[in-house]
Amino acid sequence: MDADTQQQQDEHYIRLALELARQAEQAGEVPVGAIVVKDGEIVGKGYNAPISGHDPTAHAEIQAMRDAAQKLGNYRLVGCTLYVTLEPCAMCSGAIQHARIARLVFGASDPKTGCCGSVINLMDEARLNHHCEATGGVLTEECGKVLSAFFAGRRKK
Repeated sequence: MDADTQQQQDEHYIRLALELARQAEQAGEVPVGAIVVKDGEIVGKGYNAPISGHDPTAHAEIQAMRDAAQKLGNYRLVGCTLYVTLEPCAMCSGAIQHARIARLVFGASDPKTGCCGSVINLMDEARLNHHCEATGGVLTEECGKVLSAFFAGRRKK
């Protein structure tokens, strides 16, 4: 696949993940959405739900990978791409590696907890046994605006 086609595909799936992020926001959650794709088909979807689910692990990435694992009948998500609107944290980065996700694409960077280049880069950690190709900065502005607006609204309360 050429670079332009890959970029268009990445933007398409990040836009779909943004729709899920908006669902999280409507539920009172931090607006982050994620999608798992295998062979051009969406096999998993998720959005942040730790507050409503009383579950600290219910991040968008985890939710999407759980959904994909159930649909594919395997906890290994070999050959899958995970699209997420915000750079994954340490927990999600570890889960991405354990699931054997082949490629990660994210929107906004997270300078406080991002573990795919912002704070540290677990995807490139040589001592770990699996490495996931990570591409950040896809529709960064759109992804960042959703998060900024959410937190600005929270500060007003």
